[in-house]
Formats: sequence, C-alpha cells, structure tokens
Amino acid sequence: MSITRLSAGLLLILLTACTGIGSKKFTVNGKITGRTASIIYLEEVPMATMQRVLVDSVTPDQDGSFTLQTKAEEETIYNVRVEKQDYPAASLVNDATAVSLSLFYNPANVDFPDRYEVTGSPLSKSLQLYMLAFNKQLEQVFVLGKQLDSLQQVADVVQSTIAEVETKRSFLVQAVRQATDSALNANTNPAFSMLVLGYYQSMAGNPTVGLLGYSMEEVKSLVKKLSDKNPKHKGLEAVSIMMAAQPKASQGLVGQSAPEFSLPDPNGKMISLSSFRGRYVLVDFWASWCKPCRMENPTVVDAYARFKNRNFTVLGVSLDQPEGKDDWMNAVMKDRLTWTQVSDLQYWNSPVVPLYNIQGIPYNVLVDPNGKVVAESLRGEQFAATLEQVLPK
Repeated sequence: MSITRLSAGLLLILLTACTGIGSKKFTVNGKITGRTASIIYLEEVPMATMQRVLVDSVTPDQDGSFTLQTKAEEETIYNVRVEKQDYPAASLVNDATAVSLSLFYNPANVDFPDRYEVTGSPLSKSLQLYMLAFNKQLEQVFVLGKQLDSLQQVADVVQSTIAEVETKRSFLVQAVRQATDSALNANTNPAFSMLVLGYYQSMAGNPTVGLLGYSMEEVKSLVKKLSDKNPKHKGLEAVSIMMAAQPKASQGLVGQSAPEFSLPDPNGKMISLSSFRGRYVLVDFWASWCKPCRMENPTVVDAYARFKNRNFTVLGVSLDQPEGKDDWMNAVMKDRLTWTQVSDLQYWNSPVVPLYNIQGIPYNVLVDPNGKVVAESLRGEQFAATLEQVLPK
C-alpha cells in the first residue's frame, strides 16, 4: 500500500477523532505474546524535552496480560516499553480514558514486536498508521541510498542509471514529507502533532536518510497553530517557552578550546578529556535510547577502524538515564563501540549538556592534539571526508 493511500485513511481518522479525555486517569490494558517479560513500563514523554519519564511499571500475568495506569491532566504522549529494550514497543496518546494494546512478538526476534494492535484510542491508531507508512517508505529510501553508494563506486557506470535511482529516492523522500505535512495539517491535537513532528525530525537529522527537516520557522508556525487551538495546554506552553529561550544563532565551538570535563567509565574510573591531549579525539555524545544515534553508530565504527592508526580515537559520552546502565552497556556491545566510553548516567542533567550547549543528539566535536575544536556535528559522508582532510597522513 502506498504512503498516499495510507495517508488518506489516516486523514479520515484524524478528522473524526475526539479531542477531550474527560478524565484524569489513563489506563492501558495490554497483552504480550511471543515472548516473556518480567516487567513492562509506561513512560510519559513531555513535549518540551521529548525525554521519557517513567510513570508506571508492572509484571505481566502468566498469560501475558498487564495493566498500566497513570493520571493525566491533559492529552500527552506515552510509550509502552518492554524490559531491556531501547525503543518503545508502542507509542500512545491518551485521547481516551482506557486503551487496549496487544503486542505480538516473533519468538525468533524479541527485540521489537512484529506488530501491535491498539483499540479505544483514535489518535493512537492514527499514530500507528503514520509510523507504519513512514517506516515502510524509509526502508525503501535506505535501500536506494545503498544502491547509489554502490553505483558511485563503479568507474564506468552509466550516469543515467545513477540519475534514475536518485529520482526514485527523491520521489520517496518527498512522499514521506508530504504525508507528514498532511498528518500535521489535518489534526490540532498537541500530543499527536508533536510526536509526529519529533519522529520525522529525528530521522531528518540523519544525512544518510536525506529527508528535508522542518525549519525553525516552520516549527514555530506549527506550535503557534496548536497553541491557538489549545490555549490552556501546559505541554505546548512549555514548548513555546523553551523555543523562546533558545539563542537566535549558535556561534559553535570551532576554533575554541574544548571545554574540559571528567566522567566515569563503566568501571567507575574517572576519565578526563585532557587525558587525550596529543591525539585527535572525536567526542561523541549519544545514548542507547536515541534511535538516530544508534543509526549513526555504524558510521562512527567505520571511521574509527579506518583512521585509528592516524593518531585518531573516539571518546563516547552517553546521556543515558540513572537506571540505564545495562541499556548503555548492551548498546555498546551490540553496536561494537570498542573505544573509551564514559557517562554519569544523569540524562539531560549531565553537566556536559550545558558545557557543550547540546541541543540534541547525536552530536560530536573533533578536538585536535592541542585541545582545540576543529569541527563539530560530523555526520554521514561529511564525517570521513573531514577526517581524511584533517588527520595526518
């Protein structure tokens, strides 16, 4: 099914969705099949930070049934997450007092559900449709991107072949953006709109995907539209305050001395940035829960393998949560991050966040042997190209 046809169905549901919850209690009645789980979490996702906050947890019954509850003053975003998993099994909106959720896992792959079913919440169903269409198209964009990379490595390839693949990829990229525009234009529910926007922007931040992200002016316009329709929504008010407080322009760190910090490694040993003096070091800010970070990690792995013998190394700085050490360590092993890793597990409260004015992750700075920042926010093809140019031969 094309993203256009899915969008049509999505629009119909959005236009007929109810916007009032009528109660402060929110209940998720769920069932998990295909895998066992000792604990399932319900997390609220505040709109201003989009950083999850645990509000309830439960051990499922023997048949996989579970009930999660919280109190909600207004419609907002919730994640249902299964133990030891970085990403949510499902994202929900509390436009109803009770939601039924069924998670279906393939026993051969319990990292993520094959599918889920949600009833009782029109907006949660709409969100599911949007994400299904988005992810399907995104997979095709990745496939075409790999084809382009392969074709561009062939010296005698016919240019019309490259152009044909580029055209297909461009069409898919535009289709994803148009579907997101349609979803945002058709609905004024703050929770739904901000989650759709955040989901799209997180992928647009990855240059290997090629999506055109929403500009700051476009985001401000959307927030204003939502605020006009929902003047008493506290989540939107927090978003507006946060955006107003952001600096008009970032001067960046290039040319400046990299701010000094010391953080513990997984064994508790304090590691300072200055201990890397004499080498080029990429200070890589990431987290196990950050999907764009995990998507970018293979690029860092490849760069480390290619340039580690040219006086280059990496220092990974995780913004994982206080209870997230196991998630952090599992991600390090799964993503094959063999360089030094540090974290105080203080999430966005880590002192390195204001020290480096981190607005989002993944984010990195390249520091030279004298401690000066020579580049920042290296991603995708730009990453290797910059290292090739800067590092000694």
